Amino acid sequence: MPQLPQIDSLKAPDRAVAQATRTRRFPWLNLPFVVVVALIVCYGLVVVMSAVANDPDYSFSRQLAGVAAGIVAMIVAWRFDYRRLSDFTTLFLIVNVVLILSPHIPGLGVEAKGAQSWIKLGIQIQPGEFAKITVILLDASVMARYGGRLDDAREYAKAVGIMLVPFLCIMTQPDLGTGLVYLFIAATALVMGGARPKYLLATLGALVLCVVAVFVVDEFLKYQKPDGTWEYKLLKNYQRSRLLVFLDPDADLTGDGYNLRQAQIAIGSGGLFGKGLFNGSQTALGYVPEAPTDFIFCVLAEGLGFFGVMALIALYAALVLICLRIASASCDLFGMVLVACVVGMWLFQILENIGMDLGLMPITGIPLPFVSYGSSFMVVNFALVGLIGSVWAHNVQKR
Repeated sequence: MPQLPQIDSLKAPDRAVAQATRTRRFPWLNLPFVVVVALIVCYGLVVVMSAVANDPDYSFSRQLAGVAAGIVAMIVAWRFDYRRLSDFTTLFLIVNVVLILSPHIPGLGVEAKGAQSWIKLGIQIQPGEFAKITVILLDASVMARYGGRLDDAREYAKAVGIMLVPFLCIMTQPDLGTGLVYLFIAATALVMGGARPKYLLATLGALVLCVVAVFVVDEFLKYQKPDGTWEYKLLKNYQRSRLLVFLDPDADLTGDGYNLRQAQIAIGSGGLFGKGLFNGSQTALGYVPEAPTDFIFCVLAEGLGFFGVMALIALYAALVLICLRIASASCDLFGMVLVACVVGMWLFQILENIGMDLGLMPITGIPLPFVSYGSSFMVVNFALVGLIGSVWAHNVQKR
């Protein structure tokens, strides 16, 4: 019976392959990426546990269920070949419209906090949150068509028009916070996809003019209700209030201005080392509104202090750096733009959530990635981790 060749008797190329196989049994797995995500999720679970401890409106077990479902979604997305999704621009556009407009279906949609953003299918879910995945895929597939260079003005206008559709749909709910996330995803795709700078600047200027026009027109369309208060047509009263409070924190000391002051007090009272997660007076006693979701950063800052905040920011920085390395290693434009859009979305949400709690950004209700309470939000973030992992896994053989 012939003897099988030993490793030492193999030729040099074969020895290299055998050595690589022994040292890297799972080449599709990016271990640092997984470890950083796991650390952020565990950190967030501890903070959420503190935030919901005295609030019967929230359930920690539901957050755990969201993490469990998210891990399944991540594994499925990671093992799926993302390159198969690059040519389905029209399908993604249709799915976005259906998802975002589904809360308007009679008997299916549920109104909460002034917005028609939820649907009830046994449990309440937020379709606009899940649409973040298809918005990223839509924008990445649009820009992949241009090969990294978008010079034609008509093609640029066409690309921008397609990317604006999800934003216009989400504003029918209206959900300005999620709409801003969509816009930032689109901006990231345009920049990374090779759009000319002068087109980008012109688009930014047009958006600023549109915002000014909305406020001017709203002043002409407003009407006075029987109770003496004014009602606006284009923007909800709470949306205007949040912007006015950002410009002047003393403008509404019993509403959004009060919420901002309480958030700032909670953050400042944490000091260097914090009061302990379950000992925060502002957050535990209910002075900070929506502590498990919009103002989760206050819970962290009051409970764990400056060093606790810096630990989370360091983990976020590591996450962004790893993702940028994955994007730069991608062998195709679709994968690169896809990862860049996810990173851009996360960065925007991090800066906006922390900034609004500090009074540096308008209050928009944008959650903190992997930390804020919300099972739908957690599943979406895990699914996006899986997509980034798919880009890594299906490019690893080419590096």
